[in-house]
Amino acid sequence: MKVLVTGANGQLGSDVVALLKQEGHEVRGCGRAELDIADPRRCDEVIGDFMPEVIIHCAAYTAVDAAEEDADGAYRVNAAGTRNLAVAAEQAGAKFVYISTDYVFDGQADRPYREYDNTAPQTVYGESKRAGEVLTQSLSSKYFIVRTSWVYGPRGSNFVKTMLKLGADRDSVSVVHDQVGSPTYTVDLAVFLLQLIQTEKYGVYHASNAGHCSWHEFAEAIFAEAGLEVDVLPVTTEQFPRPAKRPAYSVMDHTAIRANDLEDLPHWRDGLQRFMTQAKQ
Repeated sequence: MKVLVTGANGQLGSDVVALLKQEGHEVRGCGRAELDIADPRRCDEVIGDFMPEVIIHCAAYTAVDAAEEDADGAYRVNAAGTRNLAVAAEQAGAKFVYISTDYVFDGQADRPYREYDNTAPQTVYGESKRAGEVLTQSLSSKYFIVRTSWVYGPRGSNFVKTMLKLGADRDSVSVVHDQVGSPTYTVDLAVFLLQLIQTEKYGVYHASNAGHCSWHEFAEAIFAEAGLEVDVLPVTTEQFPRPAKRPAYSVMDHTAIRANDLEDLPHWRDGLQRFMTQAKQ
């Protein structure tokens, strides 16, 4: 298949590009320098030139706290940029994959969120990503919206790398214990996306590693896998104020994966073990 990947230099995009090439697909990975998704003419040019069968849209404005003061910047990328790509994808007859987030929910649920539960984003970032979902649904006739959470991988900065760095220098770290979600290893998410684009089972999907934990439990697991003796001190969200509100509960049920007879992602602890093995190598 001919696949164009946006955000190809990012945490998820780099793994998606690597896996697609490994599996023999013709891939064009586009970073910001090659494809400014906020420029509709450039989107038309790049996609019209390559004529992909699939576009996997990994590029995003992901600076959650910065977005609170830069709403226009977040919407320019997450909403307008997604619109530009969805329009160009439709003109090319391509399937369109939009990577979204658990932040489209309010984080107040008492059970895992299903794909068609009502959304209620509490941050500018979440609102802008939800706007991208609406535009995708409005403009693409062959779309996959894939919501994920707590992403980490070999590229870029993430929670796992931060904990490993802190754990190498300190005897103790403080981590919030009252936010619960599902860590997601980029390699596992890339494998799911590869499976998905080979189908015509369009719609909304929740795709994170199976199981759930708090950030505190995640940190403890990271240190255990790394063989580091670090005391992880539980603290509340109130003790760590941030500009953007974090969802207290963002576990997502994978109803659509099961309903469409697709293979689910492995457990988060399994993903973490494989990430750590790769990191040691």
